[in-house]
Amino acid sequence: SRPESKGCLLLPLHGELSPRDQDAAVARYGQRKVVVATNVAETSLTIDGVRLVIDSGLARIPRYDPHRGINTLLVEKISRASADQRAGRAGRTAPGTCVRLWDERESRQPRELPEIKRLDLSEVVLTLKSAGVEELRKFRWLDPPDEAALSHAEELLADLGALKDARITDLGRRMLAFPIHPRYSRMLLAAQEHGGVRTAALAAALTQGRDLLLRNVDRETESFRESRFGGPATSDFALLMRAWTWARDQDFRLDACRRAGIHAVTARQVAPLFGQFLRIAEQEGLDTEPGGSDEALRKCILIGFSDRVARRLDEGTLRCGLVHGRRGTLAKESAVRHAPLLVAAEVREVEGKELSTLLSLATAIESAWLRELFPGDITSRTFVDYDSGARRVAAEEQILFRDLVLEAKRLDAPPAEAAAKLLANEVLQGRLLLKGWDAAADQWILRLALLAKTCPELGLPPIGEEERRDIVEHLCGGATAYKEIKDRPALPAVRGWLNAAQQAVVEEHAPERLAFPNGKTPKLTYAADAPPHVELRIQELFGVTQVPTLALGRVAPLVHVLAPNRRPVQITQDLAGFWRDHYPRVKKELQRKYPRHEWR
Repeated sequence: SRPESKGCLLLPLHGELSPRDQDAAVARYGQRKVVVATNVAETSLTIDGVRLVIDSGLARIPRYDPHRGINTLLVEKISRASADQRAGRAGRTAPGTCVRLWDERESRQPRELPEIKRLDLSEVVLTLKSAGVEELRKFRWLDPPDEAALSHAEELLADLGALKDARITDLGRRMLAFPIHPRYSRMLLAAQEHGGVRTAALAAALTQGRDLLLRNVDRETESFRESRFGGPATSDFALLMRAWTWARDQDFRLDACRRAGIHAVTARQVAPLFGQFLRIAEQEGLDTEPGGSDEALRKCILIGFSDRVARRLDEGTLRCGLVHGRRGTLAKESAVRHAPLLVAAEVREVEGKELSTLLSLATAIESAWLRELFPGDITSRTFVDYDSGARRVAAEEQILFRDLVLEAKRLDAPPAEAAAKLLANEVLQGRLLLKGWDAAADQWILRLALLAKTCPELGLPPIGEEERRDIVEHLCGGATAYKEIKDRPALPAVRGWLNAAQQAVVEEHAPERLAFPNGKTPKLTYAADAPPHVELRIQELFGVTQVPTLALGRVAPLVHVLAPNRRPVQITQDLAGFWRDHYPRVKKELQRKYPRHEWR
């Protein structure tokens, strides 16, 4: 104690004290009393005689620690509501003062989020399932949890084997015996089968509190660690267990722990947790005698963290692919940074130039173990993809653990149907140009569309987006590269959408050319949002007073009447009206410019 505390009675107050010690903190004394309390003092508890509250503005708040995958206590700023509660301690029995140790301009949340919205729900879900709650979404929660958090918990418990078809399994019921996250209770139960319950219990105890090893230590500390508990390892857990065993042998002395970069308080707190886990394991009939191989421990870790299996993507970097379609980077200090396949007990997001996912507390594993432990999660597939650089389709035979590729073998010949679909998709997205898909193909589709719309009784099927996709896929059939399809003519494939009789109907009622009485047969141009039209010079229309119709007489094409320079002077469907009302003026204007042409 400091000189300033002379004459004062110093008393702690927190939830883990015995009832006798808690009573001592709230009792009345004849001398000045200082109570050092956690946020347990925010409750309705009244401490007689308190006149002054000094509020740090911080509290250890239960929250899900995503990178360790467990619920833990994190030091965070308290809310305004919590601060008001603390201030109230100074005025319960008489006027008092509260000193807040933070800038009054500092923003605070109005109130704490309910625990249900900030904790991992795996333990809660498992407990509810054991109590017979089948429909979690219909359960009468005081504060409904987020759907994403609920789904994540169910997915994890299913991965652990605690749930099957949304119902608790016998294994799940046994996991409830341990007061820890289901990952670690599953790991401890697995250790009974594979050996090494005692070692697994120590591994679990080492991860429940703060980090045992301090981060970003100096070179001297790194060298000391290496000499005392370093060396080859197949798991980062091995380093933690060696470090804790060394600290225990040093009686957790502060000076010794500081030299090794070990958090002494955390190391000391591991021992009672370790003992508690062993006692529960014995009560559950597990073998807690020393023993168990390195392989057994790694298998148990894999069983507890099977949703965090990762595969190195290349040898030159630490980038990894994870189960459930995620990506991450293995910590550079990991003891297993050269392992091609691993499982990460810690996954955390790190902010830098961009948000990245860091994998740590990793353990090297073998692909054969996945086949042994999770045979139902091993599948094979032929994976086909389009290589935009080579502009061709590539395929490989893959072995997967859930959705993570474990092995891949290149195939020389991709499946034809899948290759055609991928090439067609590139064409339809505009990334590949079919030179053989010319105006004639587009015009045929428009001709067919006109008849399908105006003459439904003909029963002609139009070509929409889905039909176009089918046609392009047919056009790409048998090809695996762009060079094989770029010059293929498209019109035969487009016409092939119809049978021979239907094609003949299109040719008759929506022809490529329009036959005029004077023998002229100009090409028709069809459009999606306008009548079809033809273009003819005035001299080619002499004597024609009526425009032939299409589509069983229901569509009159437009005639673009052209001057000798092929510029339109009139667009009409009524040639008789043109000759009568407009031609005299047009003739007068154009005859002076083009005197050598015939003018009637």
